[in-house]
Amino acid sequence: MKQREVFELGDHEGMSNIELCIKEKLSEIEAKENVRIIAAVESGSRAWGFASPDSDYDVRFIYVRKRDEYLRLDKFRDVIEWQLDEVYDINGWDIRKTLMLLHDSNPTIFEWCASPIIYQESEDFAKLKEISLQYFSPKKSLYHYFHMANRDFKDHLQKPQAKIKKYFYVLRPLLAVKWIVDKELPPPMLFSELVEAELEAELKPEVERLLALKQEVPETEVIPRNQILYDYIERNMIALKDVADRLLSKHMEWDVLNEFFREILGLS
Repeated sequence: MKQREVFELGDHEGMSNIELCIKEKLSEIEAKENVRIIAAVESGSRAWGFASPDSDYDVRFIYVRKRDEYLRLDKFRDVIEWQLDEVYDINGWDIRKTLMLLHDSNPTIFEWCASPIIYQESEDFAKLKEISLQYFSPKKSLYHYFHMANRDFKDHLQKPQAKIKKYFYVLRPLLAVKWIVDKELPPPMLFSELVEAELEAELKPEVERLLALKQEVPETEVIPRNQILYDYIERNMIALKDVADRLLSKHMEWDVLNEFFREILGLS
């Protein structure tokens, strides 16, 4: 299955005008918000490997404020919502919010750490990715992806017609569930990796055919029900429904995250 070619950080010849624009926007955010961005990645269909020609750019970043900001008694916003239009969806989380969510094994953090498209990174981000696996809870992630797949399956694929992208919005989290069951590790972002590892061989040509179509048509393109994929999804949703109940919950300590937070603020 063909994967979208991604640029390497600093390889300006391999970057499109839009990707260069994203890097400029990140610099603008740092200057206007007085923050340091330690990571910025693609988080949507472009990182999943099944973008349509008109897909937007879902840019997510993690930032650190000046040390004194974290010593205030009054609360400050822990998100920066920078831009949302037909081309860009750019927003970020404060490092404190990020680490608290990582303690709760929030699947979004693991997806950002696994993104194959990186617009900006740092040694701090490398360290964050290194310690993140200590906070991965298979049970929480399995529930997350199962409910994601189940929601879109019920809301969109039950109809006689559905947008092509909705099949992938169901298949990707469904295969992520199977990955977690098999490996008890965070699933990869790239859909092609999940297909290669978890999808039955006889279904791969059908998925590849639909993927090729999606990459050629607008996001709103609608097709009649694909009965082959519908039956596969329905069968697996039933089979995986109670799997999470058999997984054990994982107790998370704060020590590693607290130490990392102090390091980022220059306190240790």
